Amino acid sequence: MILAPLINQLIGTLWYLLPILLLAALFKSSWFKGVMGEFIVNVVAKLMLDKNEYHLIKNVTLPTEDGTTQIDHVIVSKFGLFVVETKNMKGWIFGNPKQGQWTQKIFKHTSKFQNPLHQNYKHVKTLETLLGLSEQQINSLIVFVGDSTFKTEMPPNVTHGIGYIRFIKSKTTPVLSAAEVKDIVSKIANGRLTPSFKTSRDHVAHVKNIVSEKQSTAGCPKCGSVMVMREVSKGANKGSKFLGCSQYPQCRGVLSVA
Repeated sequence: MILAPLINQLIGTLWYLLPILLLAALFKSSWFKGVMGEFIVNVVAKLMLDKNEYHLIKNVTLPTEDGTTQIDHVIVSKFGLFVVETKNMKGWIFGNPKQGQWTQKIFKHTSKFQNPLHQNYKHVKTLETLLGLSEQQINSLIVFVGDSTFKTEMPPNVTHGIGYIRFIKSKTTPVLSAAEVKDIVSKIANGRLTPSFKTSRDHVAHVKNIVSEKQSTAGCPKCGSVMVMREVSKGANKGSKFLGCSQYPQCRGVLSVA
């Protein structure tokens, strides 16, 4: 029975370690990184933008013809709308506006992710339709947070950290009246789905349907073979889904599912 105290001590130690391990897994998850990225953008906007001039609306889910679209933040001002897509990533980032996919490199590991400008395009067009705005009145804005570095030249609306505040403040020509700003804020609030766990779950289900359709119809962009669902096993995008060529490793063609 000498082992009994040791076993009890071991069990007690494991009970202490379990919450730590769970927290460590949570902090590394793509969900937590996304939440933290959006939180950082929220805090910076509230600290550095005049709340009487700029109206911050976050976690906007809007209905579209084919389901829903989810927007991290919308900032409304007389200088226009700023539709914000947040990316919490680390490593080197390579890409240009015309590429369908950009590249993230962390030491020797390289992964692909959807061009965030293309990802945000649907958000912009949804708001244009909902609000009856012109292209001159709405701005697509990408914000990278985290320990990442751009290794290729990026357009002015792809920013890092508080750089997105500089982009917003660079717009100094009014394109909306005070009455229009008030009306737009009201329309977005009334037109969006009520933010909730169910809203997020329904949006995820919609994305999964899109994935299934792509998987059944899309061919490999390199060799034309059938694409299959895969999951990133390591790196900043660990756990995220993508379509990979069924002929891997002979062919390394990939498609985004976002």
